Amino acid sequence: MAQKQQPAFIHSALRDHNSLALPSVIRRASGIVIMGRRIKSLVFTTDIAIIRNCNADAVLAVYPFTPQQVIMDAIISASSIPVVCGVGGGVTDGLRSVMLAKDAEAQGAFGVVVNAPMRNETVESMKKVVDIPIIATVTGENYDIEARLAAGASVLNVSAAERTAEVVRIIRERFPTLPIIATGGPTEESISKTIEAGANAISYTPPSTKELFRVIMSGYRETAAAAPPQPVDDEDILQLL
Repeated sequence: MAQKQQPAFIHSALRDHNSLALPSVIRRASGIVIMGRRIKSLVFTTDIAIIRNCNADAVLAVYPFTPQQVIMDAIISASSIPVVCGVGGGVTDGLRSVMLAKDAEAQGAFGVVVNAPMRNETVESMKKVVDIPIIATVTGENYDIEARLAAGASVLNVSAAERTAEVVRIIRERFPTLPIIATGGPTEESISKTIEAGANAISYTPPSTKELFRVIMSGYRETAAAAPPQPVDDEDILQLL
């Protein structure tokens, strides 16, 4: 019996050292295939620096402000991985959300996310003008999922805080084949529970830039205390030019 071929790795001296690696347990998820791309992990951020320096399969670009085309365009243009964009559902609804979804598809988004309060009438109108998945955020098992799917949503994004795994399990029993993205929580154990409950893909909230800098700066201080930096010779600089 032939041995399973192992992946080949190409390393970078700079990016491998400073990149943000998502928890490896997420790779156990089955994934959701969108336009030929299998997505198992989505990094939940709008920070372009993090987006450019992580190993997520996609970006979940949802933020607590009115969605704007210029923000979607900046994230999609800067990202090297697929992006799904929030297009409203709270204050933003109706025709504005429909046009935002249309613009997101034109800019290259792989999907649009609608928040729980969005009216199903808006989702129906959105479905008529976009050919990318409409991802519906749900916060509990009592949400009218049937109505959302009938309106045109094709993927669920479950965000129920500490109850997420439980809610995913209940939804999966009702909808055995429905694609589900879910928040995995902060630990490998919580992520594993969410995958075992039936989530196809996991959204992961990365550490803030402040938290990442805290670790880096701590290392800098220890290095500086052990060996103070030496002055750079002018000839060394000229050799680099």
